[in-house]
Amino acid sequence: MVNDEGVATKNTKLLGYDFYRRTLGSPRYVVAPMVDQSELAWRMLCRRYGAQLCYSPMYHANLFAHDPKYRKDALQTCAKDRPLIIQFCGNDAEQILDAALLAQEHCDGVDINLGCPQAIAKRGHYGSFLQDEWELLTDIVRTLHEKLSVPVTCKIRIFEDREKTLRYAKMLEAAGCQLLTVHGRTREQKGPLTGVADWSYIKELRQQLKIPMLANGNILGLEDVHRCLDETGVDGVMSAEGNLHNPAIFQGIAPPVWQMAKEYLEFVELYPCPSSYIRGHLFKLFHHIMNIRQNSELRDTLATSNQLEQFQAVVDKVQTKYEPYHRGEVVYVPEEMDATISTDLDLNPWLCQPYIRASPESHRQKIAEKELEAIDPNRAKRQYFDKDGNEISRKRMKKLRRRQRRPNKTEAQVHQRHERRLQYCSACANPQGSKCEFNLCRVCCKDKCYGEDCDCPGHGILIKSRRAKAKQYQEHSKSEQNSHCDVLCENLGSDPVPVAAGDVP
Repeated sequence: MVNDEGVATKNTKLLGYDFYRRTLGSPRYVVAPMVDQSELAWRMLCRRYGAQLCYSPMYHANLFAHDPKYRKDALQTCAKDRPLIIQFCGNDAEQILDAALLAQEHCDGVDINLGCPQAIAKRGHYGSFLQDEWELLTDIVRTLHEKLSVPVTCKIRIFEDREKTLRYAKMLEAAGCQLLTVHGRTREQKGPLTGVADWSYIKELRQQLKIPMLANGNILGLEDVHRCLDETGVDGVMSAEGNLHNPAIFQGIAPPVWQMAKEYLEFVELYPCPSSYIRGHLFKLFHHIMNIRQNSELRDTLATSNQLEQFQAVVDKVQTKYEPYHRGEVVYVPEEMDATISTDLDLNPWLCQPYIRASPESHRQKIAEKELEAIDPNRAKRQYFDKDGNEISRKRMKKLRRRQRRPNKTEAQVHQRHERRLQYCSACANPQGSKCEFNLCRVCCKDKCYGEDCDCPGHGILIKSRRAKAKQYQEHSKSEQNSHCDVLCENLGSDPVPVAAGDVP
């Protein structure tokens, strides 16, 4: 609620620890905002397994404020999806405010993304690429704090400089941030250079700030959650990648991957989402078994699936293959893993477990080795072959791989395409237009429209309409010419002289 000046009054919303305790319920287990991954279906699965607070995916403030379809798709929630914080990215205070005002009735708080380190955030000038623009950030946070009816929160990354990190956090707190999430990595720590998050920064911030804090980074299991709470003193812990590989992370269990996948797909039936989201989640859940060489065909099937039934079929195949091992009915013999994947698994590959990234040092070593190999004149030339064993070019190989990744057609789609191929023009042997009103090909349809003075919207041939328009224009021109002639005759004081069409008076 806001007053007549459009400013939220202080007694309409809770702040700081009142907000954290009374509105959010003092959450310790938090699901992070993840682009295309923390959608409603996934949030509901995580809540079933112990998540106490969920964030929405990151939304672009400009699109959210001005694109109704984008906003409708983004605001997918339900009564049980609380407490919920909606996250926005942007670099303009009024723009983010416009989006937040439209979202505040559907959530318990609005978060500003100040931590995204990806290249797209750099191009869009948002996320962690705003962390040096303190005046702008102060304006954004203060504007939302003063004009929203729900609290504003922030998610940040640390600087290398500890003192600068502390001043940064205090600046956001002074501007009106009511809950701060700190990822213990710098902006440069991403991808293969991710490395280990430094909790000591978070601990120092916790000792200096008065608002609630969440920690993010290095969370691979429930034991990491408790260790982080003990070492940093934060109020709660946020999990992103660990949660994607095991949505039951906050219960400290490692269920079979097919169990989590099936429960997720059940939520997808209730709360539909794009197939790309589903595919991404299943690849995360099946990460270890999909990197077993014997499962390469199954991996390709999942990569090209785009229907809920196809995803369910993949899950059924995984369960059929690995459930006998899980039940102890058959002795499991470790299968050959992809050479690029670590084989040091603490659990069997069909159980939900974290993905351990290679260290930045090992990545740098691999890059150096590849650079040396590239300049070696005696290196073996890589060869490519098609399915028949014929040698092909690298360009041809890439084209074949693109074809393999194309989504498979359902039987209904194939049948429809086949039926359409059997329909021919009623006047010749050419295929008829699929939308032609006369069941003709384009050439025959054009002849018919010219000869019989008719239209075919399906082919875009509008002969009758254009002739009628031309006739109407001709009559209008004739009327204007006669009117002009009448005016001239009145001025000359003589009787009007009829003017034939096309004559100049």
